[in-house]
Amino acid sequence: MTDQTDQPDQTDQPDQTQPTTPTTTRSAPAGRTLTPDVLVIGAGPAGLTAATALAPRVPGDVLVLDREKEAGGIPRHSDHTGYGLRDLHRVMTGPAYARRLTDAALAAGAVIKTRATVTHWAGDLAVDVTSPEGRLRVEPKAIVLATGARERPRSARRVPGDRPAGVYTTGQLQNAVHLHHQDVGRRAVVVGGELVSWSAAVTLREAGCSVALMTSQYERTESYAAFDLGGRALLKVPVAHRTRLVRIIGKPRVEAVEIEHLDTGRRRTVECDTVVFTGDWIPDHELVRSGGLDLDPGTLGPLVDTALRTSRPGVFAAGNLLHPVDTADVAAIDGRHVADQVASWLASGGAPATAAPVRLLADAPLRWVSPGLLRPGDPAPPRRRLLLWTDEFVRVPHVTVRQQGRVLAERRLAWPAAPGRMFRVPWSVLRGVSPHGGPVTLGVR
Repeated sequence: MTDQTDQPDQTDQPDQTQPTTPTTTRSAPAGRTLTPDVLVIGAGPAGLTAATALAPRVPGDVLVLDREKEAGGIPRHSDHTGYGLRDLHRVMTGPAYARRLTDAALAAGAVIKTRATVTHWAGDLAVDVTSPEGRLRVEPKAIVLATGARERPRSARRVPGDRPAGVYTTGQLQNAVHLHHQDVGRRAVVVGGELVSWSAAVTLREAGCSVALMTSQYERTESYAAFDLGGRALLKVPVAHRTRLVRIIGKPRVEAVEIEHLDTGRRRTVECDTVVFTGDWIPDHELVRSGGLDLDPGTLGPLVDTALRTSRPGVFAAGNLLHPVDTADVAAIDGRHVADQVASWLASGGAPATAAPVRLLADAPLRWVSPGLLRPGDPAPPRRRLLLWTDEFVRVPHVTVRQQGRVLAERRLAWPAAPGRMFRVPWSVLRGVSPHGGPVTLGVR
């Protein structure tokens, strides 16, 4: 079961979707200034892979910053197998995968600084950093944002009830179990039925905590059937479909939760001492927002084209910051793709993109499409796939592409569109798009 993020879960912050005032004005001078060719912010799979690919290709330094004490992102404390299939063509545990990516970046010549937090934009291509070395200013020629995504915690989901101990997100749970070897309880309820939900169930079993119930708001579990069937058979986890958690009960620790059936409204109480909120992803987009970069209102990450350029020249983005959330190996492939684009941009002397972009939009039940911009002459997106998110299950999806009311393409796909996991559409469906025809809408039926 593959963990789906490329950065650790963060503090319990509610979702914020409104743009903020840019803070790119110059702040007070930092202690010293670093001038690498490329700054990568985030040392998860996307950031580390980008650094590995870029370090041998630029004359100056490639500097990777991460606020955690170790590089590697979430995989370093996802102590189960399932990592590396698409990018490394092998399967390994999360910690082994994190070490492999970190070692590769160092061997390629990248400089990695951990416990280094970017606090402010100090210019269009400059940031202020706080680290154990003191305050730093970094003024690179190009920046790659690879800050990943996190699960919304209980506070952001507005779940009422008591405020006891024993409530986690998957990232917090795995950090507690695999890095700090903490006791997390004996009987848990897992909220959500995504791939990462089964990852949480595996972690709970390893910690000696049984899963009393997994809840899903959908008629079928969001994860792939193989994970669903395997999880039920091997982990003995009961799944309650079309349900939601409406109240947490207990002081000072969780004692029970109240579950409601979405169709009948019937409620029941499930005894437990641990609750794990899984999925319901939001990108770690604070730097995007504070810098005034264009946001995609669907993903809530930066709006990028297929070259993974943001709205600010010289600033690129990759990984689950763009598509919350896909598997770690897909995020790593994003990093490889963005490295090519950054290298080309530097070789051109920082020439800006001149062609006007065509906006790519999603029609319900699709929620968003990534990348969100198409420019004439740009490369295909990573893996030659568009990534979309759906709010409804479509067993045999029929994808349509429309521009100015005209159907440009129709494609029936052999794989389903399902909530809670990425829906991949071949890039070739956009072949007939006119660069002057206005926004393009992708739909599915």
